Amino acid sequence: MFREMPFLKMLINNLLLIGLWQGITVFACQHLPDSLFDARHALYQPRKWEQNGRWYRSHLKIQDWKDCLPQFISNGGFSKRSLDNTLTLEYIDRFILETCRGEWMHTLGGFCLIPIIWLNTPLVSITISVPLFLGTWPFIIIQRYNRFRLQVLQKRLVREQSHEQHVSVPT
Repeated sequence: MFREMPFLKMLINNLLLIGLWQGITVFACQHLPDSLFDARHALYQPRKWEQNGRWYRSHLKIQDWKDCLPQFISNGGFSKRSLDNTLTLEYIDRFILETCRGEWMHTLGGFCLIPIIWLNTPLVSITISVPLFLGTWPFIIIQRYNRFRLQVLQKRLVREQSHEQHVSVPT
């Protein structure tokens, strides 16, 4: 479809397609129910090779670059830049949900590669797809890495709360 267009028109149409795709993805992500972003869903579960996030730390050195990337916070949104000082179980649960939401959004946004590759000549497909891919995957990796670390913290908080309840119960 875009293959027969002059280069500038092809570029503009690709940018419009990417912008529209990303805009729809962000809109959907903000308006879909939280239940779709449940960390127990198979999509959000750790893969064996990820070693609960340790692989990202040892092989990608994620701790050295993850805080350099921008984050998107919608109106009334949730900042994932750093942990809040009050670490409640509800806060950690919300943070985990938001990592699932972020992963879903970036993953779906990455599927924009399919029409880009299909609609364009090989050279244009590669020229547009490589930066799009490189701009999507770091964010997916960060969401997964943070979620695995938060789930460890979540389990610790559950254990502590359980221990406090057992200790405070009069016998």
